[in-house]
Amino acid sequence: MTSSTKYYLWTVQDVLGHGATATVYKARNKKTGDVVAVKVFNQSSYNRSHEVQIREFEMLRRLNHNNIVRLFAVEEFGAGQKVLVMEYCSGGNLLSLLEEPKNAFGLPEMEFLIVLQCVVQGMNHLRENRVVHRDIKPGNIMCQMGEDGRSVYKLTDFGAARELGDEEKFVSIYGTEEYLHPDMYKRAVLRKPQQTEYGVTVDLWSIGVTFYQVATGSLPFMPYGGPRKNKPTMHKITTQKPVGSIAGMQRVEDGPIDWGYNLPASSQLSQGLASQLVPVLAGILEADQERCWSFDQFFMATTDILKREPIHVFSVLQATASCIYIHHHNTVSMFLEEVASQTGMVVEKQQLLYLGHELPLEGSMKVVNLPPTTASNPLLLLGPGPDMNPGLLCREPETPVIPSRFNSVADYRFSKAIVGLVHLFLRIVQKMHDQRGLLLQGYYSYMMKLRRECETAMVSITMVTLRLQTCLEMKHKIDQYPSEIPGLTEYNNKLQLIREQLPIYVGGVQQFENQLEHLLIEQAKLAETLANDKSLQKMRMLLEKITEIHQMFRKNRQLDLGYNDEQIHKFEKIHLSAYIKRIKSLFRDDSVPRYNELLAISTTWTRMHHLKEEMEILVQELECNNSIIESLGAVSPAVAALEPSLTRPSTL
Repeated sequence: MTSSTKYYLWTVQDVLGHGATATVYKARNKKTGDVVAVKVFNQSSYNRSHEVQIREFEMLRRLNHNNIVRLFAVEEFGAGQKVLVMEYCSGGNLLSLLEEPKNAFGLPEMEFLIVLQCVVQGMNHLRENRVVHRDIKPGNIMCQMGEDGRSVYKLTDFGAARELGDEEKFVSIYGTEEYLHPDMYKRAVLRKPQQTEYGVTVDLWSIGVTFYQVATGSLPFMPYGGPRKNKPTMHKITTQKPVGSIAGMQRVEDGPIDWGYNLPASSQLSQGLASQLVPVLAGILEADQERCWSFDQFFMATTDILKREPIHVFSVLQATASCIYIHHHNTVSMFLEEVASQTGMVVEKQQLLYLGHELPLEGSMKVVNLPPTTASNPLLLLGPGPDMNPGLLCREPETPVIPSRFNSVADYRFSKAIVGLVHLFLRIVQKMHDQRGLLLQGYYSYMMKLRRECETAMVSITMVTLRLQTCLEMKHKIDQYPSEIPGLTEYNNKLQLIREQLPIYVGGVQQFENQLEHLLIEQAKLAETLANDKSLQKMRMLLEKITEIHQMFRKNRQLDLGYNDEQIHKFEKIHLSAYIKRIKSLFRDDSVPRYNELLAISTTWTRMHHLKEEMEILVQELECNNSIIESLGAVSPAVAALEPSLTRPSTL
């Protein structure tokens, strides 16, 4: 069935979204064929006051920003029904993106930063125009795919928006209950009368819930049974939340609340970004409107995050990846302090390599002069840290119990959860695989560095040996005559000590080189094992099979299955269970042991680091001995003075 206005037409099957007062369709311009979105208001929308009905039109006419959906025209449809003709966003809304199984635990870090930037810029435009949105949520944030493939997110649905200054208040209730400020929730959802007035900060609460959901895939506040089924506890969690906490979950009925002060480990955000984001969430997820951050504080903090540059660092001896978010104009000293903060490795012990070569750094250098890094090509950090026995990157994700009875709806929900979980398994295995590669790269670079230090030590030994030989020849001449030379005894003692130490130095360096050669052979074997590892490919194949079953279950939930279809459904459920077991087996029996095998040699690398420190002491001693030999040259003038008598027979 086709509907149209004067300039646009659409089919009722092309639904992009619908709400209580309107439905949005994908439409086309009758003359140009350009794709737009049309928002068609239903009859219930006209039960609202005329002021409320025209508010969205007026708001959209005033707003003009790349991160707000544009209004092209207002037309009429049917018996005078208003139609908003708006910009079409090909990527759908942010909620649909989060509901994709691969994003079950939140968006990747780079995509999260794009969402953060777009929402902050869109909200800043609203505040500049004294507009409060009052219904911020992922479903009201649209995604437009640019020609370069980069996402652009845009705020939409201004049906609840109104003009409001920073100090002004309102009393009317709008919004979606999971994203409502607790004061509004109490009145709108629990139906408890109160005289509280609300300010612009109610948008900040909704933004906080939205950002947490984008970062983790889940709502921050979850009573047992869910927010819609346990509303009193939902209100209790949000109002009794301790200062600084950003999440609260009730795991058992009438049980205690587990408060969260950081993002969960399953989030795809790095520790570096999380450490910047968490204080923002804690500041805006504050039920007390007096203690909640202002928009100025919010914009200042988020703009600061967005101006920072990520620098990827991988600590070899700790097997730990870090992402340092820092301003490009900051000094390298500040960067190294931040590295110390995240890794626990004091600045004096830090040695950074890039592309296998030592990175010369001066504290006064600017961060902008550091080489570009990525997660796969980070700066390699050498040096001991507080934890020299690294463990597994992440615990094995918990798998929900498969429904025992046939239920197409329950089976669909289970399969959807499993697809999201397998994506998490895959990310962990991918990370273990990548870090194994970085460890081997770091070990190889470390060994090459140690080999160069061995060569330097051998050169120093050779120089000392040659100079020692000259001194010994002079000593031999002196010993032929009983003449008294000042300091001769001390001269002889020092030469003898150096002569005795040199073979020990040579043996120590040669032993060190032999150990390096042994480790190089072991490193080559581990690199070959990594190259032949097919666990990632196997897990991806299983993911494809599990996804196919999930797609089938999604269709089945909407159908009245006959006997044969039901039997096929049950067979696929058995296959699903088998695939889950194989995923776990690949994780437990293949990926984890191989990762731990590489970590097991960390004790060897710890020993190598101690040997390296001994090598440094050895080089220092060689330099000291070289200096001693040079200082012994002070005896030479006395020897030279005696040279004539040393070359002729003595007289009685």
